[in-house]
Amino acid sequence: MGFFDGIMGNASEVSISEVEREFAKVLTRDETIDKAYKLIRDLFIFTNKRLILVDKQGVTGKKVEIHTIPYKNITHFSIETAGNFDLDAELKIWVSGSSTPIQKQFNKSLNIYEVQSVLADYVL
Repeated sequence: MGFFDGIMGNASEVSISEVEREFAKVLTRDETIDKAYKLIRDLFIFTNKRLILVDKQGVTGKKVEIHTIPYKNITHFSIETAGNFDLDAELKIWVSGSSTPIQKQFNKSLNIYEVQSVLADYVL
């Protein structure tokens, strides 16, 4: 993914082996990464047990928030596709115990249907 794509909010699938090396200390003993998507500096990591949202903060990105969502706690989710004038697609995930969804926006370059399909495989 190029610098310009990152600025424009494009998301792309990233190498599982690269993500496994970077986040090995976060994974449980029998947990495996199935898919990972990068959105600028942030990551969506789909494992066989949970969804991990990685939020790199600050100018250098050294400060990192890692948010774990067990699939069983996702009550529902929605996607909104990009239109002619609205260039961003949106994914909303509702987690039990919270009335406010987690929202992430994606550029048209990522197939939002693919991300939704991966999430549905684990949640449904």
